[in-house]
Amino acid sequence: MSTSTTQFAPGSVVLITGIPAAGKSTTAQLLAERLPRSVHLRGDLFRRLIVNGGANMLPDRRVDAINQLQLRYRLAAAAADLYAEAGFAVAYQDVLMEADLAAQIERIRSRPLYVVGLLPSQEAVEQRESTRDKKAYDPWTVAELDEALRNRTPRIGLWLDTSAQRPEQTVDELIARAAEALIA
Repeated sequence: MSTSTTQFAPGSVVLITGIPAAGKSTTAQLLAERLPRSVHLRGDLFRRLIVNGGANMLPDRRVDAINQLQLRYRLAAAAADLYAEAGFAVAYQDVLMEADLAAQIERIRSRPLYVVGLLPSQEAVEQRESTRDKKAYDPWTVAELDEALRNRTPRIGLWLDTSAQRPEQTVDELIARAAEALIA
């Protein structure tokens, strides 16, 4: 596949979503490394900046956890826009599911905006999760989050089954199919 990255010009944003261990961080990093002026923006960074009073998203969906998740999304959108405004191509990765994906697309003002969803199989995610130092599935299960992404998240942009791909192949496919990821 082509490795040309001319479509991801300075000022563009590539939003990459998927469940934990889907390959978002690796894909965003590899994409950013291929671009001449780029930023890898990790949405989870804004959650990790909270020192005291952080509320993790749990199945009970407490109000403070939802408010902090929405704050994280607003901060990430603002950071993406500011980096893009400064002339960087932004590879922004975060877990954006259900209505949050469409809302985040609306928050990000920068254009061009590309949206890519990573959809490896549950088996592939479980294998990847078993080899990672960080563990993302407590108290969630892979099946629960996979179901939410597959069945309750709108298919906006380009969605890739990356189960059998090496990360470099995923980035090659993302680049080759960038036109399908472009949000008008």
